Amino acid sequence: MFTTYNNFTNTGSTQQDTVYGLFQCRGDLQENDCAQCVARSVSQLGTLCVNSCGGALQLEGCFVKYDNTTFLGVEDKTVVSKKCGAPTIGYDSDALTRRDAVLAYLGTGDGGAYKTFRSSTSGDLQGVAQCVGDLSAGECQDCLTDAIGMLKTECGTAAWGDMFLAKCYVRYTGGGVRSHTGEDYNYGNGEGNDDHEWDRTLAIIIGGIAAVGLLIIFLSFLNKHFEKGKGI
Repeated sequence: MFTTYNNFTNTGSTQQDTVYGLFQCRGDLQENDCAQCVARSVSQLGTLCVNSCGGALQLEGCFVKYDNTTFLGVEDKTVVSKKCGAPTIGYDSDALTRRDAVLAYLGTGDGGAYKTFRSSTSGDLQGVAQCVGDLSAGECQDCLTDAIGMLKTECGTAAWGDMFLAKCYVRYTGGGVRSHTGEDYNYGNGEGNDDHEWDRTLAIIIGGIAAVGLLIIFLSFLNKHFEKGKGI
């Protein structure tokens, strides 16, 4: 409730029993929203990573990771997820120039104090970037530089693009328009996509309960029917 990043080490009786974990929220999220997002992520990890000694989940507003092998303070530039929109801004050289300017700012910051979260806007182009809080300033810079380079190579002239590495990510969008899919993130709208996924999960659960209820009623009806037949 009081921080948007923290890491933990739970020491067991042996080295293999020691578990490391961290959570981090998007830099513009309020503490209360962050707490809700982390709680939701932990709940989903308990379902997705049953009996697993390690797992990670990236939601729109937060990131949670745990493992029994230490990863805290270790730079990792493994590509976790990459998505690109349709190639449209290539027909507008000005938009492409502004896109590159936004990404350049995200890569270097404003020259002030080191920040793990950065955002930039140029016209209708918006961008955000963030490093996991256990990286040093130099490691963050190195991670973002690689992420930006890969994003520009992979997405080319796409109107929007996401590049998530294991310890940092870079995203940009043009005109506030993104093509949403079941796997896409709801850019710039807090936990909107998380809420959508949660509502969908809740609907599935409720539907399942209703189906079980109907099945019980049907079986009860059949049982009474057969018992009546035996009485005759």
